Amino acid sequence: MPALRTALLQSSGSLSDVAANLTTLDEAAGRAAATGAGLIVCPELFLTGYAIGDDMAKLAETADGPSAEAIAAIAVRHGLAVVYGYPERDGDAVYNAAQLIAPDGTRLANYRKTHLFGDFEQAAFTPGDQPVVQADLNGLRVGMMICYDVEFPENVRAHALAGTDLLLVPTAQMHPFQFVAESLVPVRAFENQLYVAYVNRTGPEGEFEFVGLSCLAGPDGAARARAGRGTELAVGDVDPEFLAASRANNPYLRDRRPGLYASLV
Repeated sequence: MPALRTALLQSSGSLSDVAANLTTLDEAAGRAAATGAGLIVCPELFLTGYAIGDDMAKLAETADGPSAEAIAAIAVRHGLAVVYGYPERDGDAVYNAAQLIAPDGTRLANYRKTHLFGDFEQAAFTPGDQPVVQADLNGLRVGMMICYDVEFPENVRAHALAGTDLLLVPTAQMHPFQFVAESLVPVRAFENQLYVAYVNRTGPEGEFEFVGLSCLAGPDGAARARAGRGTELAVGDVDPEFLAASRANNPYLRDRRPGLYASLV
């Protein structure tokens, strides 16, 4: 099975300007496709911006709304899958969501952030209640979560046990928590024997300072791609053969003793 070249779009885009962010994605998708990428991953709430106050509810869309249609057209135009963060409206509720769209424009998966970080998110969003959301892409089992979710080891272990090969994590990681991008994410990939694509916002935004440092971490804990602190398109490969070999040699999942862990739940 060939490797899936994965592009990480590290950008904060334009606050409250959906049209401008769609243009940014279209241009980045073209550059990613030129490298041979079959997937591009955007940050958390890329469609609208993160620190946008009351605009969050105003700009929220349904999962099949006009922006989803526009991004499906981008995916088809450039022949690659797209993951993007956005505020999802479902009735009166607004969720911090991420959606995966296939290269043919099909909507493959939609995930709602289950662990909301801080007062801002808890006031703006309803938490999701489905911890493991997966889809099949290019022969890989792809899973989704958002930012703070990956910092809970139970979350990522649930994906590992469900067979996730590549975990996609749009994020809005801020100062002073850069150790999450630098250290925690590669460890999550190693201890669960999967790839993690962790894609961050960058620069100042309202009261927040996003730290960048997006990475594609492999099951050996090494970064296949690593961005700096600014706007950047980083590219790395998800290699199914390497993943299979790593899983064969790493006993973590085989050596688990679930009967000892009942107190965790």
